[in-house]
Amino acid sequence: MGAFLYVFLPVLGVYTCISQYLLRNPQVLHKKKRTAFWAKHISHRGGSGERIESTMEAFTHAVEMGTDMLEMDCHLTKDGHVVVSHDENLLRQMGCDVTISSLKLEDLPLYKEQLEVAFYAGRFSSGSDRKIAQLEDVFKTFPDTPVSIEIKENNLQLIQKVSDLVKRYNREAITLWASEKSLILEKCCKINSSMPYSFSMNRGISLLLLFYSGLLPFVPLGENVLQFYLIPIINRTYIPSEGLLRNRLVVSLIEKVTMRKSLFKHLAARGIQVHLFVCNENEDIKAALKLGATGVMTDYPTLLSTYLCKNRSQD
Repeated sequence: MGAFLYVFLPVLGVYTCISQYLLRNPQVLHKKKRTAFWAKHISHRGGSGERIESTMEAFTHAVEMGTDMLEMDCHLTKDGHVVVSHDENLLRQMGCDVTISSLKLEDLPLYKEQLEVAFYAGRFSSGSDRKIAQLEDVFKTFPDTPVSIEIKENNLQLIQKVSDLVKRYNREAITLWASEKSLILEKCCKINSSMPYSFSMNRGISLLLLFYSGLLPFVPLGENVLQFYLIPIINRTYIPSEGLLRNRLVVSLIEKVTMRKSLFKHLAARGIQVHLFVCNENEDIKAALKLGATGVMTDYPTLLSTYLCKNRSQD
């Protein structure tokens, strides 16, 4: 046993030193990614705190406020149109217990006149535009604005149609595949490998395991963006439906494990953007940037623009 420790401990020490050095200097082993966009200001659902989420009015307002990227989710109607909506079921958004896939485009109902902001409990948004948007209209109206598209459904037809639209409008470099599910992301990348893509939930867990084991600096990463919760918002502005996440100890543990500045700095040094969401107060924006986030996702694009303008000298 003594002989084993005599050999093992020095090897472990050398490994740890090399790992820490490469964590701080990833360019030694990895060429920095050069994604066509670098988004610091990201509008969640188009800025759902200032206009009704995922409407053309919301997207237009966010772009006017200087957003670098629009974040959205897409679904497919019964007659094959790709529309922008967070939910497949329209009960929360429209008050109708029906699914998008069961309706033709012309039969989709209007959004409620007031809609609660999902990541800011008790706050509501309104607007003159209550019509569900088509992805094609977003691409036509904002040809140069980067877009993050989350695919929630394991639906090959939807993925193919999104890819076709991206190609038609020559947006492969500035449109990001996103999904919590690895299987869906794999299908997205298989259908269109020219588009950048984000970490899935499973890949995010793998990233943490690599980080804590010291292996991360040695491992190549295909992803271009890490999108993750800013944990301090949970149970303060964002009240999760999962009972486990309402436990303060659980949330505190998740925060300590995931909110690691050294990890975010390492990813940024490799050209992998880190977007923390959903930051709807100045203190959250400040916290995200202090942690090393390269981008902040918000429901309030005006708030974020004002904050970044006032604190530009501190960047």
